[in-house]
Amino acid sequence: MDAAVIAEGLRKRFGATQALDGFDLRVPYGTVCGLLGPNGAGKSTAVRILSSLLRPDGGRALVGGFDVVREPLRVRYRIGLTGQQPAVDEMLSGRANLEMFGRLYHLSKRQARVRADELLEQFGLTEAAGKPPKHYSGGMRRRLDLAVSFIMAPPVLFLDEPTTGMDPRHRMEVWNGVRQLVSQGTTALLTTHYLDEADQLADSVTVIDRGRAIAQGTPAQLKARLGGNQLDVAIGHQDDLPAAARILASIAGTEPEVRPEVLRLAVPAGDGVDALTATVPAFAAAGITIVDIGIRRPTLDEVFVGLTGQPAGQQAAA
Repeated sequence: MDAAVIAEGLRKRFGATQALDGFDLRVPYGTVCGLLGPNGAGKSTAVRILSSLLRPDGGRALVGGFDVVREPLRVRYRIGLTGQQPAVDEMLSGRANLEMFGRLYHLSKRQARVRADELLEQFGLTEAAGKPPKHYSGGMRRRLDLAVSFIMAPPVLFLDEPTTGMDPRHRMEVWNGVRQLVSQGTTALLTTHYLDEADQLADSVTVIDRGRAIAQGTPAQLKARLGGNQLDVAIGHQDDLPAAARILASIAGTEPEVRPEVLRLAVPAGDGVDALTATVPAFAAAGITIVDIGIRRPTLDEVFVGLTGQPAGQQAAA
């Protein structure tokens, strides 16, 4: 099989709510797939089914070549999972938690102790290693929970909003940890509301809305759906906006978007450099002062809004 994670037509209903409505997904071996969608779109339901914690009402799912319904124990043997709620023991110390899980993964006492020390250092928890998680902050608990899922290098790792509540430095530590596991052959499925996280980590992105996959591709491919490069120009005087718009329209062959409140214009620019080099002398000849000019690509945030109609983190429409 060419994919570590396969979902075909997954369906799941909770009462009147159709959480998954024919959801499809393929994650090739040794890659990171970002699963993006509004709250309530079905992301966590999909992860729970794929990790064999929830039975689907229809469709099928394979993880590591094994059916999650017919062969759940084989699936669980091959996965790591970090859910949205920490799963560590609140009474044991951070170090004891890691050593305990290491032993559950059949590491020797010495191997479990060494691995615990490595992970405490990696996730910035060494000073708090002797304290129980009940005395940790929310972000520290989350980091300990992630460290548990990193004890071994599982063939498939499910990360359900792994860095929620973390500061930027610790988010980057988690990203580096994920990259290291993937470089060793792990396949990762990542759900997140931080679209820069998907941009940084994901080889491919699947956007889910109302229980269905509505777009799939690399981050670059999804951004290209919004028209590729864009030329942004900020000018110095309100009265020059009409002339600036005419010049940009003649260069790009399409009417620019004009935001008069910030004296800024934007126009699609297939070859960004050519558009930029043509704009500067044309504005100078017309006596238009350029305050700022640049080429930019659409962000995943813009792709997300364009596909779902709402920013990441908002509730999906019922």
